[in-house]
Amino acid sequence: MTDREQAKSSAPRNAKSSAPEKNAAQTARSLAKPRRGRPTSERAPTRRPADSNAQAALASRPIDDVCIDTIRTLSMDAVQKAESGHPGAPMALAPVMYTLWRQFLRYDPEDPTWLNRDRFILSNGHASMLLYATLHLAGVKAVNAAHEILDQPAVSLDDIKAFRQLDSRCPGHPEHHITTGVEATTGPLGQGCGMSVGMAIGERWLAQNFNRPGLKIVDYDVYAICSDGDMMEGVSNEAASLAGHLMLGNLCWIYDSNQVTIEGHTELAFSDDVAARFRAYGWNVQHVGDANDTRRMAEALKAFKASPDAPMLIIVESHIGYGAPHKHDTSAAHGEALGVEEVRLTKRAYGWPEESSFLVPDGVREHFHESSGRRGGELRRSWLERMQDYREKHPELAARLDQMQRGELPKGWDSALPSFAPDAKGLATRESSGKALNAIAAHFPWLIGGAADLAPSTKTDLTFEGAGEFESGYYGGRNLHFGIREHAMGAILNGLALSKLRVYGSSFLIFSDYMKPAIRLSALMGLPVIYVFTHDSIGLGEDGPTHQPIEQLVGLRAVPRLVTLRPADANEVVEAWRVIIRQTQPVCLALTRQKLPTIDRARYASAGGVARGAYVLADSPKKNPAVILIGTGSEVSLCLEAFEQLERDGIAARVVSMPSWELFEQQDQAYRDEILPPEITARVSVEAASTIGWDRYAGATGEKIGMHGFGASAPIADLLKKFGFTREAVLAAARRQLERGRGRSR
Repeated sequence: MTDREQAKSSAPRNAKSSAPEKNAAQTARSLAKPRRGRPTSERAPTRRPADSNAQAALASRPIDDVCIDTIRTLSMDAVQKAESGHPGAPMALAPVMYTLWRQFLRYDPEDPTWLNRDRFILSNGHASMLLYATLHLAGVKAVNAAHEILDQPAVSLDDIKAFRQLDSRCPGHPEHHITTGVEATTGPLGQGCGMSVGMAIGERWLAQNFNRPGLKIVDYDVYAICSDGDMMEGVSNEAASLAGHLMLGNLCWIYDSNQVTIEGHTELAFSDDVAARFRAYGWNVQHVGDANDTRRMAEALKAFKASPDAPMLIIVESHIGYGAPHKHDTSAAHGEALGVEEVRLTKRAYGWPEESSFLVPDGVREHFHESSGRRGGELRRSWLERMQDYREKHPELAARLDQMQRGELPKGWDSALPSFAPDAKGLATRESSGKALNAIAAHFPWLIGGAADLAPSTKTDLTFEGAGEFESGYYGGRNLHFGIREHAMGAILNGLALSKLRVYGSSFLIFSDYMKPAIRLSALMGLPVIYVFTHDSIGLGEDGPTHQPIEQLVGLRAVPRLVTLRPADANEVVEAWRVIIRQTQPVCLALTRQKLPTIDRARYASAGGVARGAYVLADSPKKNPAVILIGTGSEVSLCLEAFEQLERDGIAARVVSMPSWELFEQQDQAYRDEILPPEITARVSVEAASTIGWDRYAGATGEKIGMHGFGASAPIADLLKKFGFTREAVLAAARRQLERGRGRSR
């Protein structure tokens, strides 16, 4: 079924297409002109027929042409009705999309969650109508939140008519959690490219670990359409470099080289020889000189299928469907409808009924089903037969694969988690995290990950026997090496999570800034990606302010659906990992470079309170504390030191460890009031980071000890003293709070 053809790929150099047409109408209608790859018999009429005659004429045209033009006209009509969107790219790329889906994509519309389906990513998500129109015409079935296939379309014609409207299943950019058939949420350029590399890595890992002689259960390809903008973004280039290094021959990018961006022709800022660049990355390169040349496009895709040892870039020359009157005025091509008159004229050029709207001619859906639908169904049924044989011969592996697809946890995943004895010297939380991670991963066969060249420092190497390395030639290892590519690492992690692996990636907290777009998409898609960030404060010392995070924690906490955890000692780290593994959303773990005391849990509260985001770690034996000290991470030990002194001074105090704002906010109001009683307003928060947001917990009159500028380069002890992270500073703040309260009562 999946043996690749034994042909060699050609690699012509990238050539520039002509500049955008100066006349908007001429540009749009130029798509209907006969081009190489479309026989004379398929050419559209050039004179305007009456609508009735046009509908009759459609029946006599080759069905492939009608299908392509249906994608185009649906895109035009949807954007026009919404008066918003990008009609040009869908119009230009319709022949490319049709060729891929009809002849090559292994995809069964009846089961869009089929494990061994090919993955398609529209990285240039502004061309979303290209995907929505195809999903509709292909008859892809909807899947609900319980992963049940419904007897209704993923994208109906009514959905298309509601393009870009509130609660529509056709939002402005494709969203994975909204529309069945959308494999990844895309829009920020380059992210889809990075996620496609993650999916290709995921396929290689699954194939290496699950396929057995004579039983190929995993053998799918990953396709992505990308744009000039994707080629310019750094994330796509990082991802392409790694894909070439790993020789991911299951990955194909189709580059729509139309030389148009919002500001104008790409010559304003982009003159790369893209083909040469990708060859240097280790990719094969094919060239299709005309997006309408479906025969040449098919040849290029056949060359990809015949090249198992390197990824493929297919450069497709196209004219954007709608240009602008002036060379440097093409914003309309990227965010506006064509206009009623231009839509009518373009339909005339297609030989399409001019007054029609959202027309799907007879036979179009049937032809999609007859070609791609029937082929995909046959491939899936053949796979199901192999899978049944596989279940009988390899029941444990089959059960594991099922668990992965359902998002279940393996039995005993937490059976070897360590417990740490009290220790005044303690461990850096990056050290205890590494121990916890390895204890979990040894019992969690599909937990894989790595670092952006920092695993020895972030302590994220999997060191148990059999963990292995993921590398070209052997794709079964669980240690991934991303190189110094944080931006791509984040996107690749999302692609891996979409492939149902449980994944983590690590770097220094300061470099989370490089990963923010991918982290945000993790949260938007609800992917349980684990981000392990170390060197979480000025406590890293001599490296100085360029590496000392200040605003990163508050930035991460601002992301909806993202959980951030900053544990205070080794046992809080262990409990944080318990929380992380159970999450169905992304988590950021912030860890120290410096050692922290391991808290005596016989004297203070259990670390199990981490699961609720905040808990009372130390409390006065008196009924009500006079002052509350709230800390996270490395500053909790300072709060405990201050607490002990206050107790010796006869002052009732409470220490609240608050490793996660998000988890705390998920608790009911009664629990939150129990931890932070509203009537106790004498409060001090302590965190070696920006104080923005801490007034929520310290209160309007509370004191916030934190960073109000950048750090400095010096030994850690000098830094902590200079910036006020000492027991004395916390005590002084607590006493000021008590004095303020006494003054108010007088």
